[in-house]
Amino acid sequence: MSEESEHRPEDGRADVTIRHKDPPNRRAFLVGATSVLGMAAANLLLSPPSGRALDVPGDPTKVPGALATVYGSRSRFEQAKRLTKPQHSRTPLQDLQGIITPSALHFERHHNGVPLIDPSRHRLLVHGLVEHSLIFTMDELKRFPATSRIAFVECSGNSGKEWKGPKGKTVQEIHGLTSTSEWTGVRLSTVLEEAHLKPEATWMLAEGSDAAAMTRSIPLDRVWDNALLCYAQNGEPLRPEQGYPLRLLLPGWEGNTCIKWLRRLKLVSAPLMTREETSKYTDLMPDGTARQFTFEMEAKSVITSPSGGQRLKASGFVEIRGLAWSGRGRVEKVDVSVDGGQTWQEAELQNPILPQCHTRFRFAWHWEGQEAILQSRCTDETGYQQPTLKELIEVRGINSYYHNNAIQSWKINEDGNLRNVQV
Repeated sequence: MSEESEHRPEDGRADVTIRHKDPPNRRAFLVGATSVLGMAAANLLLSPPSGRALDVPGDPTKVPGALATVYGSRSRFEQAKRLTKPQHSRTPLQDLQGIITPSALHFERHHNGVPLIDPSRHRLLVHGLVEHSLIFTMDELKRFPATSRIAFVECSGNSGKEWKGPKGKTVQEIHGLTSTSEWTGVRLSTVLEEAHLKPEATWMLAEGSDAAAMTRSIPLDRVWDNALLCYAQNGEPLRPEQGYPLRLLLPGWEGNTCIKWLRRLKLVSAPLMTREETSKYTDLMPDGTARQFTFEMEAKSVITSPSGGQRLKASGFVEIRGLAWSGRGRVEKVDVSVDGGQTWQEAELQNPILPQCHTRFRFAWHWEGQEAILQSRCTDETGYQQPTLKELIEVRGINSYYHNNAIQSWKINEDGNLRNVQV
């Protein structure tokens, strides 16, 4: 039904009649828009190209392309790189798409270098409080039913240098010790059942084959259903820096418990208080006590674009993008603030949304060229909400290094440059 009204200008000009019509329904609009786009596409295909737009130096249609290779490589025009130091490397989160981290860009952390292990000679010993001590070859482990799952791994020291002020410049420097992969292997429970555990076996010591002989004590009741003994990552054998030929995966737990180059599982009745769970991977509290066995990685998120070290070239539409994750389960929601936490709006989560896995989020925003502080805040399915740094310090003090899951802030200057700040 149409409505007609008259508007009479006060300046004496001729009357202008403005007709207000009911807007067309959404289906009709989409059909019409599709028709217009289809006609335009057809005209482009039928019209002879000018040639000028396609006349570029090194035209790939003029020379034969490269031949097939035995192992694929990235285009030389793509420059995503890990940020490396002798004992670790950091994933370039700002350069990635989706949730799967390419194996070559997965972060790494080792305590005495990456060992070179011949899989034909590698063995896994299962002993201690069991009825039958067992030794498995890699071929024997691969005969068990295989299972795969997508899960993140995060070093508990991720963002650790931010406790006493903003240190890192980019999202890679501050948050790059986390990555997500598809992991394939055999369930830990399947292997342990072969050894017939004794009733008093409630913990397990996992030991690696690296020069540090990395060890951690693991409570069995909390990992029985989820733990994997992995031999593959993203569809191919593990990379050496990821534990080739065998590693332990405890989804959602701090990375140091996911022992790489796994060679021994000893079943015990209590934690063995090894070096890695006493002098390391503990948090000194304000009262002088230490937090210990803080296995799960708490809910966390970070805006990856725009982020520190990047620049907005012009005002206008910006899609704020980032990653969220929680060791306690699925991401329930992510809120975004553009005013340093004074107000929050819910972002859109991008499927898939999996437990103990990176989840993509995005938020549409119009930047008007003013100073702004961008933040994201994750809430997981248990109701736990990512805290501010101030809230974290009130509970933990400033002597911690591990498990810093505080809200990250990026400040945009009027010139469009972004930097790491704490508010």
